[in-house]
Amino acid sequence: MTLSARKQTLLRAVTATAVASALVVIGTVDADAQRRMTATSLYAQDKPQTQVWVKFRELLEERLPGEFDLRIVTDGAMGGEKEEAEGILLGSINCSLSTIANLTTWVPEGALFDMPFMFRDQAHIDAVMSGPIGQDMKDLYRAQGFTVFDFITYGARQVLTKSPMTSPEQVVGRTKRVLPAQLHIDLWDSLGANPTAVPITEAYSALETGVVDMMDMTKSGYHALRLFEVAPFLTETNHIYALGVVYCGNNFFDTLTPEQQEVFNEIAPIAAAHFNELAEAEQEASLAIAIAGGATVVEADIEAWQAAMAPFWEAYADQVGGIDRIMAIVETQ
Repeated sequence: MTLSARKQTLLRAVTATAVASALVVIGTVDADAQRRMTATSLYAQDKPQTQVWVKFRELLEERLPGEFDLRIVTDGAMGGEKEEAEGILLGSINCSLSTIANLTTWVPEGALFDMPFMFRDQAHIDAVMSGPIGQDMKDLYRAQGFTVFDFITYGARQVLTKSPMTSPEQVVGRTKRVLPAQLHIDLWDSLGANPTAVPITEAYSALETGVVDMMDMTKSGYHALRLFEVAPFLTETNHIYALGVVYCGNNFFDTLTPEQQEVFNEIAPIAAAHFNELAEAEQEASLAIAIAGGATVVEADIEAWQAAMAPFWEAYADQVGGIDRIMAIVETQ
């Protein structure tokens, strides 16, 4: 090879190396520019609690292409609802869902929404939570470190037991798993039960081992957590609509650009509406699967359950803002 040819070969090699290095640098810059996000779900990939984040991720990529790498951690891998909320405040989790009942640890005013037999249906819930009452709650969450985008409905709570429960009087003396929220503890205590706060991730084993005799849960949760295997009787009471939030930490949201914040505020309600549609469709389908797996539906005397829980309204009203606040919800059209 001539000296000239060797020079040309060397020049091509140097040029190729320079181009490759430049591409690596460009790739590194792009990767660094894409912000990582972590959202969590207590349930599997196919459940509404996870699909809400799949929808959110799709919308986020449409509106802000390439800006975020949203990773969804499923199956309660980062703990139960309380641990998720704590993770959001610490910054190890960016976004999640939570029942309002779980967040009463930080915002006790949320207990209002778990008063029994207060909501009529989903349209009633939407009317209440899209108005000033819902905005007041968002402000309270914000003050505690949580940015709430919108409210969701997991479904109505049903009574789950190991043996048939045909009347509320049969609650007396039973050990009942309750949410770690004071209202739920006090409600079931007023009915004569022995309430025991157990994380939802431990509910199955608590029922299986006899730590608790009964609990209440939505139909979808009854199926998703296979609770029908250890509590095969479901009394269809619809006594409390389990409301929740789509939320993130202020420590995350406040670092977003104004444009990004605007996008988050716009797409989160769309994802929340998607969740509600999926959750509503899932309720009866979930119950059918549970029945096929051995569950039995016990006919509930709704008037008897309402009568048993009615005194709780008067007794607990002052702790959730007063009877006028309860009636403001009840009378919302």
